[in-house]
Amino acid sequence: MCEVLAPGLAVSVLKAIFQEVHVQSLLQLDRHTVYSIITNFMGTREEELKGLGADFTFGFIQVMDGEKDPRNLLVAFQIVRDLIAKNYSLGPFVEELFEVTSCYFPIDFTPPPNDPHGIQREDLILSLRAVLASTCQFAEFLLPLLIEKMDSDLQSAKLDALQTLTACCAIYGQKELQEFLPSLWSSLRREVFQTASEKVETECLAALHALSACLSRSVLHSGTEDLLDSFLSSILQDCRHHLCEPDMKLVWPSAKLLQAAAGASLRAYHCVTCSVLPLLLEQYTKHPQSSQRRTILEMLLGFLELQQKWGPADEDESTVLSLRAPVCSVVFSALTDPSVQLQLVGIRALTVLGSLQGFLSPSDLELVVDHLIRLALRGEDSQSSEAAMEAAGSLAPIYPKVFSGRMVPRLEEELQSEREEEGSRDHHSLQQRCLQALAAVSTHTSIVRETVPVLLQHLREVQKGSEAGSAQDLVSVCQSLHRVALQCQRDEEGCWYYHQAVVPCLLGMAVQAAMQESTQPLLGKALLEEEVLAAMVPVISAATTHLSPELAAQSVSHVVPLFLDGEVSFLPQNSFPCLFQPFENGECLEAQRRLVALLMAFVCSLPRNVAIPQQDRLLRELLALSCSCNCPFTATTAAKCFAGLVNKHVEGQQLDEILQLAVNRMEPSLAEGSRRTQALTLLLWVTKALVLRYHPLSSRLTDKLLALLSDAELGPAAADGFSLLMAESPDVLHKGCHADLRIMFRQRFFTDNVPKLVQGFHGAGPDVKANYLKGLSHVLNHLPKPVLVTELPTLLSLLLEALSCSDRVVQLSTLSCLQPLLLEAPQIMSLHIDTLVTKFLSLTSSPTMVRVPPPSPPTPLSSAPSAALTPLCSRLSASPPCAVPTRSPACPQQCCSRTRLGLSEHWPSLWMTRRGWCGRRR
Repeated sequence: MCEVLAPGLAVSVLKAIFQEVHVQSLLQLDRHTVYSIITNFMGTREEELKGLGADFTFGFIQVMDGEKDPRNLLVAFQIVRDLIAKNYSLGPFVEELFEVTSCYFPIDFTPPPNDPHGIQREDLILSLRAVLASTCQFAEFLLPLLIEKMDSDLQSAKLDALQTLTACCAIYGQKELQEFLPSLWSSLRREVFQTASEKVETECLAALHALSACLSRSVLHSGTEDLLDSFLSSILQDCRHHLCEPDMKLVWPSAKLLQAAAGASLRAYHCVTCSVLPLLLEQYTKHPQSSQRRTILEMLLGFLELQQKWGPADEDESTVLSLRAPVCSVVFSALTDPSVQLQLVGIRALTVLGSLQGFLSPSDLELVVDHLIRLALRGEDSQSSEAAMEAAGSLAPIYPKVFSGRMVPRLEEELQSEREEEGSRDHHSLQQRCLQALAAVSTHTSIVRETVPVLLQHLREVQKGSEAGSAQDLVSVCQSLHRVALQCQRDEEGCWYYHQAVVPCLLGMAVQAAMQESTQPLLGKALLEEEVLAAMVPVISAATTHLSPELAAQSVSHVVPLFLDGEVSFLPQNSFPCLFQPFENGECLEAQRRLVALLMAFVCSLPRNVAIPQQDRLLRELLALSCSCNCPFTATTAAKCFAGLVNKHVEGQQLDEILQLAVNRMEPSLAEGSRRTQALTLLLWVTKALVLRYHPLSSRLTDKLLALLSDAELGPAAADGFSLLMAESPDVLHKGCHADLRIMFRQRFFTDNVPKLVQGFHGAGPDVKANYLKGLSHVLNHLPKPVLVTELPTLLSLLLEALSCSDRVVQLSTLSCLQPLLLEAPQIMSLHIDTLVTKFLSLTSSPTMVRVPPPSPPTPLSSAPSAALTPLCSRLSASPPCAVPTRSPACPQQCCSRTRLGLSEHWPSLWMTRRGWCGRRR
């Protein structure tokens, strides 16, 4: 419509509105129409409207003056922003335009319940702030207003004023700020020194930072005063002396103010640190107490961290570089202090100093490494040891030659000497720290090339040992190797080196141990234990997931023939006493079959676009092994490996045939025989693999699983299987190993199968009903919380019945399901509160539930309306004693019955109202 108007008509329409219409006497919708007309004309007839000059601005001021509706205000604020942004003439009406908008500051608006327009207080705040901070012409009117609001007692007004000031500093210059700087600084200082609100303090520091940055941007002309210098001088004058006070009462507020100002620019940083850093170093020397030194060093650390923002600087320009020697002395002294807390701050400071280019000399670097080795290996507290290892990992990429040449050899020596000594608990602890330190420092490819051989050699040496603790020692080495693998994933070169070095070595050691187990049962047994193989799985998986398709294809061409054909030529030690045949039958090959776990770790971590040689044969061998093996560990890993491959298999006839073969093998075994458990395990993993990718066969397999819930033998295990289907598996079938995983598969599984669970529960016999409840609770526990809250009300009656189930897993799982509903839908729960009380009282009197821990996190029943809770007090007081004989610390009053004591021990916050038991304050 606006485009077809003849030239000049837009101006005529607006003049008529400005002169003839009293807009604020119109209804809200009509006023909104006027604002829309103005907005449309500003978008299509800008030049014509600008021809009106300041009359247009004055006319709009008259239109807006007195507006109260938030819907209209949002549009009006946008018009004011456009007036300023598009350079409309404000003429002599700058103050009037400011007054007509600033009268709403600060915004005080609470949206009505069920507001269909969805306008929030924050929307109005941000819109008004954009107006006030849009032009420097408002500065002389706005800054006094902001100072007034900053000094008010209303916290929301303080916060709004501080955030608006910060926004204004982005466009202001020293001309606008000069007159108000003393008052602004006074208000900011007072708030930081006196406020009890962390939010107010944070906004004050942000505003001070913005002021300092604004003054730093100002261009100095000859004869003009440097306002930044004078502003920082005021800050230093008011804060510096607090750093020297013996009681250190205002030391932190002062330090925060100084750091906020210094962090705004390099010029501000130099000005502040020239005055503050020498003082802090002096104060550190004067105070002998560790607690005071820690406070001073933390302040020093704050200024050192700011130096990182500006990068390298000349020594003449950098205060920190000019104070290199005393700063290093202070930090090194903190590292040798007996106080663990001071050591931790010193380690953080050391990390920052190491990140400053050119700060540490070669001799300082050697001393740094020595300190880190000492703290990592022989620190009395585990906190300082772990912090030292993290620091080494942070500094190693910056100084790889120093760490690979000094730290790695020292750690290797310590590890070797500890192997020779053996036996004591201290020996084991030191060995653990050596392994952890080697892993922590492996954050650069050149260092990885040094540490990985050390770890692998230690693994070989531990494998040769026959002591009882060797299995745990092997697990410790694998954990360190896993950490190195995760750190190598960031670099393609390091990842491929690690894969080539570690995967063949682990496979070779495992194959050798399996063959020795077949011929000489006492040798290499520790390496074949389940916990050790389980620890090797994430190592191989992490070494494989980030390989490029080309390198992964190169590796898989060796690993798969190893398991299918016994091809051992690529292994580092390929001279074995017999053939490697993990898929052949025979009791003497049981140890070899256990190594299918390592095959699973490798092939299930490959990218989906990597072709697996002889995949059909491999799937058939895995299927046969999972159904026929007597060892539960081997059968389960074979089933998982089969499922992982099926999940990534391309659609087509080959996949359909292998799945049909699996179904044909599972169905008879599930019906009868001695292999029912293995068949159920295979069914669960294959079902999970297909559920994740939305395969059509998944519904058929899920129905088989549902049918097994009524089986007396397999029903409980089948019910627990629903947890496996819904939870994320740590080793296969997750995003990290490139599984075909569709979003919202849990919601789809819920929609398709929960009605069947409910129907099956109602039709089941009393001896198997618990299986359906357990399966249902597992499904609900893994649903996203928003979905769970919307679906639970329809299942509430069934969940209440589940609380009467004798299975403790069902009881706890059901309580966890009720948790979000108690929080998010108390009105719905209040309708069933009488039943809940009965169920909970029954649980607390049950001997089997006395030592069951509470749900985590506990859920307050006090969210229910008080009218529903009040009648319960008499029931709680009159309830019989429960099975808990001792008094609980959650309810210290002597008058409480043992029933209430038992309740408060196990579900304290489920029962306790905000005023304690029965309205009594705790």
